Amino acid sequence: MGSKFKVAGLLALGAVAGALTTMQLQATARNSLAALPLDDIQRLTDVFQRIKDDYVVPVDEKKLISDAISGMVSGLDPHSQYFDKKSYKEFREATTGRFVGVGIEIGMEDGLVKIVSPIEGSPAFRAGLKPNDLITKIDDTQVKGLTMDQAVKKMRGDPGSKVVLTIFRKDESRSFPVTITRAEITVQSVKAKDIDGYAWVRVNQFQERTVEDFAAKVEDLYRKDPKIKGFVLDLRNDPGGLLEGAVGISSAFLPADSIVVKTNGQISESKQTFKASPDDYLRRGGSDPLKHLPAALKTVPLVVLINGGSASASEIVAGALQDYHRGTLMGAQSFGKGSVQTVMPLGGGDTAIKITTARYFTPSGRSIQEKGILPEVWVDETAEGDIYAALRTREADLDKHLVNEDYKADPAREKEREEARAKFEAELAKNANKPPKPLPEFGSTEDFQLNQALNRLRGQPVMVSKTATERKPEDTSTQ
Repeated sequence: MGSKFKVAGLLALGAVAGALTTMQLQATARNSLAALPLDDIQRLTDVFQRIKDDYVVPVDEKKLISDAISGMVSGLDPHSQYFDKKSYKEFREATTGRFVGVGIEIGMEDGLVKIVSPIEGSPAFRAGLKPNDLITKIDDTQVKGLTMDQAVKKMRGDPGSKVVLTIFRKDESRSFPVTITRAEITVQSVKAKDIDGYAWVRVNQFQERTVEDFAAKVEDLYRKDPKIKGFVLDLRNDPGGLLEGAVGISSAFLPADSIVVKTNGQISESKQTFKASPDDYLRRGGSDPLKHLPAALKTVPLVVLINGGSASASEIVAGALQDYHRGTLMGAQSFGKGSVQTVMPLGGGDTAIKITTARYFTPSGRSIQEKGILPEVWVDETAEGDIYAALRTREADLDKHLVNEDYKADPAREKEREEARAKFEAELAKNANKPPKPLPEFGSTEDFQLNQALNRLRGQPVMVSKTATERKPEDTSTQ
């Protein structure tokens, strides 16, 4: 792909986490020393020296520099970020799908870490941990009071090191300790299963091997059932990731060489068109993972599930399929992140900055920045409605977000949302001893939106939302 952008952005649990690309911009080649604002740089060094000399306690010089860079970059927009050594390592792990840990997919329940699923073949899987197990202690630390990120960090460590997890198994009403040896874990970003002749394929995040994993899962489904009657592509809560992954997944359903996404920014490298072509979704050359997919995938009846957690790369896929009228989008309005970030390693390559370098547009030229993708069929999270919708953050809620000039502001939106949030929080307080029922696991028999998608494919009635409407941005002048 040469110097083309390879990232659309990552979001995690509604909070911006970042994006990865292999492109490095040679800033020194485009900016001469004479063009630098020397007076302002001198002021920066003056502040540095005064803090170093006069602050009440000694301050680490490296921390001062790191904090200055971080503030400079984070002040641009909510997706630009400075990575120190530790955060850059964690960021790279997130996009490769490889990390050192125990190997579990987790959630939170009653302030404890809930095991959604042990990753097959992982240390946790071999130790016999099960879905719905609750982790009450990590080594000597009580889990109650920890955030999910804090719990995850305590379970991470060096390969070969040990961690003791105290498990409460509800169906057996007992607690017991399990000693697990940490190892490198490879997370598959794609899940799939056959549901009575219909395929369900979920993309959790666009990582380095997403296209290969997707192709392998789909080939296996068609090998077992060559006459699949319909296909559900599940992009709910997919925070995005590598742009070429989005191009590859789109290419699986679209005619060859169809335009998938366009990018445009200040520099020449940002002005790109990505098509349904191996040249635009293969990371390191090699054979095309989509080459052996059945031809039926181009025409099989398709439903694409999206929600407020579908962001960036997943919105690229949804937008492309929508523009070509390839299937039906169902669910709720997506997150609305229409920008591309580029990671630029610094110095020796162990630190980096990630800055926004382009906006992206769907094949028809739509910018989804702030607005997001709107489904053709609005479907609530549950039969009772969108329980947590009022609490969800979208791109338009983020400070310093890029403004979409073509998307008209609605001053009433924020007021309505605040009222809905206040009502929801009041209900939580009133029923403190009876919190809302957790949403069912995606792909389970209780998954309401998936069941409605299957109804659509079967030609059966769909329970469309009676309350969900487009969320428009508040009136803001932030850039």
